[in-house]
Amino acid sequence: MNLVSYSAYGREVVEDVVRLRRRLDEPGPSRLPVPPKIVDRNLLIATWNIQAFGSIFESFEENPRSPKRNLRGLACIAEIVRRFDVVAIQEVKRETTAIRLLIDRFLGPAWGLLLSDVSAGVRGNHERLAFLWDRRRVEPTGLAGEIVLPPEAGRAREQFDRTPYIVGFHSCGERFTLLTAHIRFQQPRERLPELERFAEFTAREIRDRSRRFDSEERNLVVLGDFNIDARGDNPLFRAFVRHGLNVPAALQGLKTTSGREAKFYDQIAWFMGATELTFSGRAGVIDFLGAVYRDLPNRSLPSRLSDHFPIWAEFLVDRSEEEMAVVLGQTPGDPTAFSIVPD
Repeated sequence: MNLVSYSAYGREVVEDVVRLRRRLDEPGPSRLPVPPKIVDRNLLIATWNIQAFGSIFESFEENPRSPKRNLRGLACIAEIVRRFDVVAIQEVKRETTAIRLLIDRFLGPAWGLLLSDVSAGVRGNHERLAFLWDRRRVEPTGLAGEIVLPPEAGRAREQFDRTPYIVGFHSCGERFTLLTAHIRFQQPRERLPELERFAEFTAREIRDRSRRFDSEERNLVVLGDFNIDARGDNPLFRAFVRHGLNVPAALQGLKTTSGREAKFYDQIAWFMGATELTFSGRAGVIDFLGAVYRDLPNRSLPSRLSDHFPIWAEFLVDRSEEEMAVVLGQTPGDPTAFSIVPD
């Protein structure tokens, strides 16, 4: 199937893309530009809850009925996704027409896709979890699975409403593991038990396993939609980080949804001291409000794009400076490590 050419975009779509690229490339209030992909240097990981990502209206024109998401929305989604190396996607539905069209018509054969099975039932909401990755920079290691809690004291435990999904990848010789989840959305007190089960199991089982030299789950990064209303002193956030998960400071104050009330549902986190990945210190949120669909009110965006913003973090895969610092007898990461080398 042929890729959609930018020349096929109408004026409104081109203007969406131009403004969106400005949001991606230029700094703004509380906004870092997304770093460029640099071969053998960095790794860009993102997560995005794309609301009800299932069916699609296969036209750039507005659909008077449902679904409202059309090729214009898909073009905007593609513009964001292709800026990263791996993207975890939540709320992919039983029907996968939209995400497969995203690959086939917009991203192309250089991109890979992995999907979980459907979480059925009312609480599962017929959702899947997914990973998209740029094959030119990242490849899967072969590890892929859904997280199921083992019995406790001989009794079955309550499982997750939407089964978390774990996948291993490697890039530039660096192996890493991404665990994505979509925690139930109910009253906060009803979300808490599932969030506690997730954080406790991730720490006790997967983190501890990842520390083995022969582990398939090395360099674990946890990311997704955890339906945490606020970071800091919030019961849901405290439950999320209680067992050692760390959300980088660069993400702490950034809301991740498009509503008027600031919500911090989406997270990227890892266990300090349990990963060899080097975080660059750069992370952010892509707030697309005002950049796309200017001809429609903001309340129209959730069904066309999403009600969540993508969030991202950059890691460094070039270890040459660390290794040279050791050779020189200096501390890796010390900005003055190479000052002893004469000109």
